[in-house]
Amino acid sequence: MHTMVSCHRMLDVMECVETDTRIQTVWTVAPDAFRRGCAEHLERLGALVVPWQQAQRTRFDLAVAASSGGLPALRAPLLVMAHGAGRGKRVRPGGRGTPATGERQVYGLDAGRLSHDGEVVASALALAHETELEIVRRQCPAALAVTVVVGDPCLDRLVASAGLRERYRRAFGVAPHERLLVVSSTWGRDGLFGSVPELLPRLMQEAAGSRWRVGALLHPAVWTAHGHRQVRAWLAECRAAGLLLADPAEDWRALLLAADRLVGDHGSVTAYGAALGLPTLRLAPSPGGAGLDPARALLPQADAAPPADPRSAAAALTSRPGEAHRLLRGTMYRLLDLDEPGRHRSPAPVAVPAWERR
Repeated sequence: MHTMVSCHRMLDVMECVETDTRIQTVWTVAPDAFRRGCAEHLERLGALVVPWQQAQRTRFDLAVAASSGGLPALRAPLLVMAHGAGRGKRVRPGGRGTPATGERQVYGLDAGRLSHDGEVVASALALAHETELEIVRRQCPAALAVTVVVGDPCLDRLVASAGLRERYRRAFGVAPHERLLVVSSTWGRDGLFGSVPELLPRLMQEAAGSRWRVGALLHPAVWTAHGHRQVRAWLAECRAAGLLLADPAEDWRALLLAADRLVGDHGSVTAYGAALGLPTLRLAPSPGGAGLDPARALLPQADAAPPADPRSAAAALTSRPGEAHRLLRGTMYRLLDLDEPGRHRSPAPVAVPAWERR
């Protein structure tokens, strides 16, 4: 794993093989600017964690990753997958993977990340959607030979958990008469938290004494870049007013599944919320534009948000709905050169969060 985001994706996927007594799973944290706290989180989960230097020296039967940094150093067949929803982010101009023409390529499927010294790094490149094949064909045609379309394991688990919505709501202390508005922000200056820092304090003021509860999902990189103490300090008054602030190590999907409304930006959580059918507002690109307008009262805008079309939103994220874990499992056993044991089990629902147990 590279970051807390990739850790959540890896934990989902490794359940496909780690119950097999023929397999010993070993975890390591690769170099990344946002790796802080990852090894400690894995150790709290009871995982066997080895230093990155040791992982590079050891020969493995399979390596699995949801990001690209440092992978050519590993001595193993390699399965690479995405750590978020869709493939919409573009490589920054002049960055690794930008062609000489200056054309901005799709991040994660660019030749600069898929190949090293002229050779494709992955033994299998897992894609969520058929449309990504054309992106690979255009940006790194040599990788087509190793691509496999598997779908989106995160979306499949969200769909499998939708029937437990009331349990998640009770876990967060949301009463039947209350409505939960979840605010999601990706990281960076163009994320909601970075561009409109006054949004959460204003929402808490508007929600005071009403039937509305407010929850926040901040991208783990926000916590890593600024520090947990600083983020909690910035939001101390909001938390005192009742803000449900999810820790980045917790499974963020439980709060999303409990929501009645979602306010987000261009991050993955917004796409997943729409795929669940949540009435969703994205931050408007300009005041008065389509979407959430920070210059106006916020809760009325959220309350009036139109419902999303879950079928079209999900269809944009995966062309293998409900199949990701089965297809990923088959791919891993193929690379391991082992027979698949027994029958594939459907993904388990998202765990009920610790709030209920406390």
